[in-house]
Amino acid sequence: MDAAEFRRRGKEMVDYVADYLENIEKRQVYPDVEPGYLRSLIPEEAPEEAESYEDVVKDIERVIMPGVTHWHSPYFYAYFPTAHSFPAMLADMLCGAIGCIGFSWAASPACTELETVMLDWLGKMLKLPEDFLAGTEGRGGGVIQGTASEATLIAFLAARSKIVKLIQADHPDRSETDIISKLVAYSSDQAHSSVERAGLIGGVRMKKMPTDSKFSVRGAALQKVLEEDRAAGLIPFFFCATLGTTPSCAFDCITELGPICNAEQIWMHIDAAYAGSAFICPEFRPLLNGVEFADSFNFNPHKWLLVNFDCSAMWVKKRSDIIGAFKMEPLYLKHDHQESGIVTDYRHWQIPLGGRFRSLKMWFVFRMYGLKGLQAYIRKHVGLAKEFESLVRADQRFEISADVVLGLVCFRLKGSNELNETLLKRINRARKIHLVPCQLAGKFVLRFAVCARTTESRHVQEAWSHISHLASELLQELHKCQQTQYLAFNIG
Repeated sequence: MDAAEFRRRGKEMVDYVADYLENIEKRQVYPDVEPGYLRSLIPEEAPEEAESYEDVVKDIERVIMPGVTHWHSPYFYAYFPTAHSFPAMLADMLCGAIGCIGFSWAASPACTELETVMLDWLGKMLKLPEDFLAGTEGRGGGVIQGTASEATLIAFLAARSKIVKLIQADHPDRSETDIISKLVAYSSDQAHSSVERAGLIGGVRMKKMPTDSKFSVRGAALQKVLEEDRAAGLIPFFFCATLGTTPSCAFDCITELGPICNAEQIWMHIDAAYAGSAFICPEFRPLLNGVEFADSFNFNPHKWLLVNFDCSAMWVKKRSDIIGAFKMEPLYLKHDHQESGIVTDYRHWQIPLGGRFRSLKMWFVFRMYGLKGLQAYIRKHVGLAKEFESLVRADQRFEISADVVLGLVCFRLKGSNELNETLLKRINRARKIHLVPCQLAGKFVLRFAVCARTTESRHVQEAWSHISHLASELLQELHKCQQTQYLAFNIG
């Protein structure tokens, strides 16, 4: 393919993508295929001779689309949103064309510097404390990670490195192995599984903190377990607070937890993967109060801020804590400006050596939507969630299982877990909408997350009508079954 053909094919692909997105709600939101469906549709081996572009494109609908879950369908309400916008897609095209590997300033100065500035822009949208911003002379700063899972792991490993160095400075005779064997980290029992995985990778025990009736970790609970663990000879060093938990979008009380972590010299990391985007709205910014006590903070613009995956924003108060844990300087990566104090090399801030030019997506989206446009988008989704909540509350057969704060509604039929499991199976089997469950206080709960950029009130109304209809059928069947059993018992 030469440049002339690329121009032609590129325009064709843009048309295909635009048509796909304009008509996505006409597609079945969840695929009707069985595991292994794809292998039989393509050859056993790659072709020896080149195939035509036309043949490849034909196979998109034949091979790929039958197995696609359409995350950007207005009938997709599972998990949490994954962000999506035309400006971000255009920026991704440019990123692919430039094709730089941004492991150092010298590897591509614009790639490094735009990332630093975009994280400062976003930090200011969130009204983060100045300590988290790079500016031109700041000690902190931001970095784009691939996912919140990576950000948590980076914070965890940096905290582990820091505590080991501090203890060895006072006790040079203590080995790293001995210290690590005594370390203990903490998270909410509602925290994402990636937090527990960070403990597994880091080789450190991770304790899950109990939550209150709002599924939030409180200061008294943390203080109690810290006293117990220190008395047992353990060394608390890391706490991962969650703002917007995956099951129910609950918020740990960081205004209580933060001062305790600071007093106990425990690294507090905040995981706000989903909810963080909402903090650009003044009415939701109080949910972030207490961030001033944190050592690191992370959320995913690729969830709810119209920046396509992958783009996970992470800030640290002291970048030296991160760099000190991961810095390696082989001769082939050194450059003349690395000790200038003006630039940073992001290879010291992350697990992979290099990274794509991901800040282009932020630059395009922030400029083409503006802060007001992004705020309006968040508010629209929250409004749709509130609309769905009101529909649930108006039906006496259902109950709301957790506070509806942002764009997630947790609800269930009043009754057994088995009843709700059956309802969810029927919802997803029909493939008109797609939901996933969670468990709250031992109850099986359905999650309704407003996800797609194109979701409107009519889609929410259609979804509720579908759920209500399936619930009516299920309850009627259950009532008939109970009547039959009652008659059989009395006749017997």
